[in-house]
Amino acid sequence: MRKILIVEDSVSMRAFVRGALEAGAGQIGPVDVVEAGSGFDALRMLPRGRWDLVITDINMPDINGLELVRFIRQSEQHKQTPILLISTSGRDRDRGLSLGANGYLAKPFSPETLLEEAARQLSASEHAEPHG
Repeated sequence: MRKILIVEDSVSMRAFVRGALEAGAGQIGPVDVVEAGSGFDALRMLPRGRWDLVITDINMPDINGLELVRFIRQSEQHKQTPILLISTSGRDRDRGLSLGANGYLAKPFSPETLLEEAARQLSASEHAEPHG
């Protein structure tokens, strides 16, 4: 079972992403989706184990997605975890990727596009790092 952390301040967007991931189990395998309503919540959840993918919004109150990417990449435990940025604002795309995010999706996106990108990130991660 793959553990995926969704970090998004919008309840409806979190539900959309969760629904797409859970419905796409045939494409990405069974998933355990955990939701964080803010970057601060995500920082509290990250130490709870290994994550196969983090999907984070960029524009959030308290700790934004770019700050979260920086934190994850500096963490010994999570520095190899794939990170997928989602945002309505394209201007932060390059900055997020330069900080270490693995991918970017512009909102709005379809469930199919999300699943394709999630599958790509999960597959790349499995080939780069053996599961422990």
